[in-house]
Amino acid sequence: MVQYTYRFEKILTIREQEKQQTEMAYKESVRTFEEFANRLYELLKKKEDLITYQNDRLASGSTVDEIHHYAKFIDSLEHSIADMQQKVMQARAKMNWHEQKLVEKNLEVRKFEKMREKDFQAFKVEQDRLEMVQLDELSSLMYSKKEFR
Repeated sequence: MVQYTYRFEKILTIREQEKQQTEMAYKESVRTFEEFANRLYELLKKKEDLITYQNDRLASGSTVDEIHHYAKFIDSLEHSIADMQQKVMQARAKMNWHEQKLVEKNLEVRKFEKMREKDFQAFKVEQDRLEMVQLDELSSLMYSKKEFR
Protein backbone atom coordinates (compact mmCIF):
# COMPACT_ATOMS: atom_id res chain seq x y z
CA MET A 1 0.00 0.00 0.00
CA VAL A 2 1.15 3.55 -0.74
CA GLN A 3 2.29 5.77 2.14
CA TYR A 4 0.30 9.02 2.54
CA THR A 5 2.25 12.28 2.24
CA TYR A 6 0.66 15.70 2.48
CA ARG A 7 1.95 17.95 -0.29
CA PHE A 8 1.83 21.08 1.93
CA GLU A 9 3.45 19.48 4.98
CA LYS A 10 6.48 21.78 4.91
CA ILE A 11 4.27 24.86 4.63
CA LEU A 12 2.15 23.61 7.53
CA THR A 13 5.29 23.06 9.60
CA ILE A 14 6.50 26.58 8.85
CA ARG A 15 3.08 28.05 9.72
CA GLU A 16 3.06 26.13 13.01
CA GLN A 17 6.51 27.49 13.85
CA GLU A 18 5.36 31.02 13.01
CA LYS A 19 2.33 30.48 15.23
CA GLN A 20 4.55 29.36 18.11
CA GLN A 21 6.79 32.40 17.69
CA THR A 22 3.77 34.68 17.59
CA GLU A 23 2.39 32.99 20.68
CA MET A 24 5.67 33.56 22.53
CA ALA A 25 5.68 37.23 21.47
CA TYR A 26 2.07 37.56 22.66
CA LYS A 27 2.90 36.02 26.03
CA GLU A 28 5.84 38.39 26.40
CA SER A 29 3.64 41.38 25.56
CA VAL A 30 1.08 40.23 28.15
CA ARG A 31 3.85 39.93 30.74
CA THR A 32 5.10 43.43 29.90
CA PHE A 33 1.59 44.86 30.07
CA GLU A 34 0.98 43.24 33.46
CA GLU A 35 4.30 44.53 34.75
CA PHE A 36 3.51 48.11 33.70
CA ALA A 37 -0.06 47.86 35.02
CA ASN A 38 1.24 46.65 38.38
CA ARG A 39 3.74 49.51 38.55
CA LEU A 40 0.96 51.98 37.74
CA TYR A 41 -1.20 50.46 40.46
CA GLU A 42 1.67 50.76 42.95
CA LEU A 43 2.21 54.42 42.03
CA LEU A 44 -1.49 55.21 42.36
CA LYS A 45 -1.61 53.40 45.70
CA LYS A 46 1.47 55.27 46.88
CA LYS A 47 -0.12 58.60 45.90
CA GLU A 48 -3.38 57.69 47.67
CA ASP A 49 -1.50 56.67 50.82
CA LEU A 50 0.56 59.84 50.72
CA ILE A 51 -2.51 62.06 50.35
CA THR A 52 -4.16 60.26 53.26
CA TYR A 53 -1.01 60.68 55.34
CA GLN A 54 -0.73 64.34 54.37
CA ASN A 55 -4.37 64.98 55.35
CA ASP A 56 -3.77 63.30 58.71
CA ARG A 57 -0.68 65.47 59.23
CA LEU A 58 -2.63 68.59 58.27
CA ALA A 59 -5.31 67.72 60.80
CA SER A 60 -2.78 67.24 63.57
CA GLY A 61 -0.71 70.21 62.47
CA SER A 62 2.34 70.27 60.26
CA THR A 63 4.91 72.81 59.15
CA VAL A 64 4.87 74.72 55.89
CA ASP A 65 8.05 72.91 54.85
CA GLU A 66 6.36 69.53 55.32
CA ILE A 67 3.35 70.67 53.30
CA HIS A 68 5.65 71.98 50.56
CA HIS A 69 7.69 68.76 50.61
CA TYR A 70 4.58 66.55 50.30
CA ALA A 71 3.17 68.75 47.53
CA LYS A 72 6.40 68.37 45.53
CA PHE A 73 6.43 64.63 46.16
CA ILE A 74 2.80 64.29 45.04
CA ASP A 75 3.59 66.35 41.94
CA SER A 76 6.53 64.06 41.21
CA LEU A 77 4.28 61.02 41.66
CA GLU A 78 1.71 62.50 39.28
CA HIS A 79 4.39 62.86 36.60
CA SER A 80 5.48 59.27 37.19
CA ILE A 81 1.86 58.15 37.00
CA ALA A 82 1.34 60.00 33.72
CA ASP A 83 4.48 58.40 32.25
CA MET A 84 3.42 54.95 33.46
CA GLN A 85 -0.08 55.43 32.02
CA GLN A 86 1.53 56.08 28.63
CA LYS A 87 3.61 52.94 28.97
CA VAL A 88 0.53 50.92 29.97
CA MET A 89 -1.39 52.22 26.96
CA GLN A 90 1.49 51.39 24.62
CA ALA A 91 1.90 47.93 26.16
CA ARG A 92 -1.85 47.31 25.82
CA ALA A 93 -1.77 48.34 22.15
CA LYS A 94 1.23 46.07 21.52
CA MET A 95 -0.48 43.21 23.36
CA ASN A 96 -3.66 43.65 21.29
CA TRP A 97 -1.61 43.72 18.07
CA HIS A 98 0.16 40.49 19.02
CA GLU A 99 -3.17 38.92 19.96
CA GLN A 100 -4.58 39.79 16.53
CA LYS A 101 -1.52 38.29 14.82
CA LEU A 102 -1.89 35.15 16.93
CA VAL A 103 -5.52 34.79 15.87
CA GLU A 104 -4.48 35.15 12.22
CA LYS A 105 -1.75 32.51 12.59
CA ASN A 106 -4.18 30.15 14.32
CA LEU A 107 -6.60 30.52 11.41
CA GLU A 108 -3.86 29.87 8.86
CA VAL A 109 -2.73 26.71 10.64
CA ARG A 110 -6.31 25.48 10.99
CA LYS A 111 -6.91 26.02 7.26
CA PHE A 112 -3.88 23.92 6.36
CA GLU A 113 -4.88 21.23 8.87
CA LYS A 114 -8.40 21.14 7.40
CA MET A 115 -6.93 20.86 3.90
CA ARG A 116 -4.74 17.99 5.11
CA GLU A 117 -7.76 16.20 6.56
CA LYS A 118 -9.69 16.56 3.29
CA ASP A 119 -6.67 15.48 1.28
CA PHE A 120 -6.20 12.42 3.51
CA GLN A 121 -9.87 11.48 3.10
CA ALA A 122 -9.52 11.75 -0.69
CA PHE A 123 -6.35 9.62 -0.47
CA LYS A 124 -8.20 6.94 1.52
CA VAL A 125 -11.07 6.91 -0.98
CA GLU A 126 -8.62 6.53 -3.87
CA GLN A 127 -6.75 3.75 -2.06
CA ASP A 128 -10.01 1.93 -1.40
CA ARG A 129 -10.96 2.32 -5.07
CA LEU A 130 -7.59 0.95 -6.21
CA GLU A 131 -7.90 -1.96 -3.80
CA MET A 132 -11.34 -2.77 -5.20
CA VAL A 133 -9.95 -2.68 -8.76
CA GLN A 134 -7.16 -5.06 -7.77
CA LEU A 135 -9.61 -7.39 -6.08
CA ASP A 136 -11.85 -7.32 -9.17
CA GLU A 137 -8.89 -8.14 -11.41
CA LEU A 138 -7.81 -10.91 -9.08
CA SER A 139 -11.27 -12.44 -8.97
CA SER A 140 -11.54 -12.20 -12.79
CA LEU A 141 -8.26 -14.02 -13.15
CA MET A 142 -9.36 -16.68 -10.69
CA TYR A 143 -12.65 -17.12 -12.53
CA SER A 144 -11.00 -17.32 -15.93
CA LYS A 145 -8.55 -19.98 -14.65
CA LYS A 146 -11.47 -22.08 -13.45
CA GLU A 147 -13.28 -21.67 -16.78
CA PHE A 148 -10.38 -22.87 -18.88
CA ARG A 149 -9.66 -25.99 -16.84
